[in-house]
Amino acid sequence: MPHPPHQSLQLSAVQSLQGRSATVPQPRVPAREADGPWHAEAVCRRDEAGLFFAPSKEPTAARLSREEAAKRVCARCPVMVACREHALLQPEPYGVWGGLTAAERRVVLGRMRRRSAELRQGPAAAGTVAAAG
Repeated sequence: MPHPPHQSLQLSAVQSLQGRSATVPQPRVPAREADGPWHAEAVCRRDEAGLFFAPSKEPTAARLSREEAAKRVCARCPVMVACREHALLQPEPYGVWGGLTAAERRVVLGRMRRRSAELRQGPAAAGTVAAAG
């Protein structure tokens, strides 16, 4: 089974950064085997690995610029939704996946956890919060 596109890109990034003082996280083995064929259709397989994974100690302006460029690649990708779902299910701790940065994915996951907790508590708890609010 082929590696997800970002794992291949991450390996390329590690190889290209050898000799620099940058630390790039090691590629992770997918937690599930049923990732499906979406990797083969990913636009990022044809783009530079450095867009999707940051070198250590990257200046903020450079990081923001790189992430925006990566998101532009994601925006034209036919499998962006599948990629994003993969990154949220893993959860992938590094890089831009499905048009979201690691920080943005943490926000989405937090919202999903809060929403799930609200649903488990039921409408009575939601009414209490609304009355207090």
